Amino acid sequence: MSITQIISAIGNNSIQAPLIVRDCFIEAPIKVKLAYDQNKGDKYIARHAVRERIIDEYGTSLVWLGGIPLIDKIAGKIIKKKGFNPNVNLKLFKEDEVQGINKNIEKFKNIAPDAVKDLIKVKNNKKLYETFLASKFFASVAIPIALMGFVLPKLNYRLSKKIMGKNDSTVYSEPSFTGNFAATMANFSTLDRMAMTDGGLAVGRVSTSRNKYEAIDNAVKMSGMLYLNFVAPKQIARLLDSTTGKLFKLNVNLDPIMLDNNEFLSAIRNGNLKLPKSNSAKDIIDFIDENPDSIFTKFAAKFKKIKMYNEKVRDPRAYVDIKNLVKFKKDIESFKNSAKNIDDIIKFAKRAKFVKGINIISNVVASSLLLAIALPKFQYAVRKIITGSDLEPGLINQ
Repeated sequence: MSITQIISAIGNNSIQAPLIVRDCFIEAPIKVKLAYDQNKGDKYIARHAVRERIIDEYGTSLVWLGGIPLIDKIAGKIIKKKGFNPNVNLKLFKEDEVQGINKNIEKFKNIAPDAVKDLIKVKNNKKLYETFLASKFFASVAIPIALMGFVLPKLNYRLSKKIMGKNDSTVYSEPSFTGNFAATMANFSTLDRMAMTDGGLAVGRVSTSRNKYEAIDNAVKMSGMLYLNFVAPKQIARLLDSTTGKLFKLNVNLDPIMLDNNEFLSAIRNGNLKLPKSNSAKDIIDFIDENPDSIFTKFAAKFKKIKMYNEKVRDPRAYVDIKNLVKFKKDIESFKNSAKNIDDIIKFAKRAKFVKGINIISNVVASSLLLAIALPKFQYAVRKIITGSDLEPGLINQ
């Protein structure tokens, strides 16, 4: 994997890569160090706080980053054994002017017959398929929530009790999962489910806290993590791209991989880059289906804006987010327009790629520091105000 591909991956806030980098290689080590520093007034407490933090951070990361994809894969295989293809998106049952289960069956029946068979099977057994997908969704969210929010902290606490030689007088909450997950949620992305799992994790950590002060401590920590993991990075990215774009008079909205692609840059330089003729859903979908070999279609597929069934046919089982595609088209047009009067487009693109790379790295560093330093410092400040102590509230009375 090239440097450009690595930077592209860690800069894509719609996938797991940035979370892995921040969570495992930056945040966890810093948080462990801060846990020691915060409790160093009592070496005994500090030692146990560090152990608890190591188990908590890396145990949670293992389940959070790996559990959802693994459970999703296992559930998908089970659904396939039941005769359904889990790639059929339930959003297709809501027909619009360009896509829908009936439209896709008719449009693709001769060019992707096997995929259409999957659509027909789901169409004729909608309720059963909804049940399978809802169960798949529930499993991929509920199991990690149970492990991270309830099982892991309780085991961690009991380990502390055993090591510290005290009786366990804390009353713990038992995990309880209720509620009916709508079938429409079954097509949430892995990142969406990670965000939802994080919310469940917050509930679990607060409810399993050893006393009310630890519950407040965990509530501050988990609410901050939700914001800084899933909202702040996108806001920081927009701010950095907008600021540096104006400052250096560059268009930095495109992914570094596109800015490094000679075919794309040559097409712009030669004036033969083909794009949909308008931003309407029909024009964009028609363009993709009629031009599967176009640069626009290839990059739309590469960056998960669309899903291809094979090299020549869009997957009729997948739902297309038109708004996402329109933004992608506008970003390409914006770069194209900003480069049309440039003599050396390769040099122009390299500058844009360099600035974009700096923005991506800056975003990862900034969001990581917010998570690893600013949030814990804020959490500790609140702890000091509420408890009057710097020590871990769950360990003081062990």
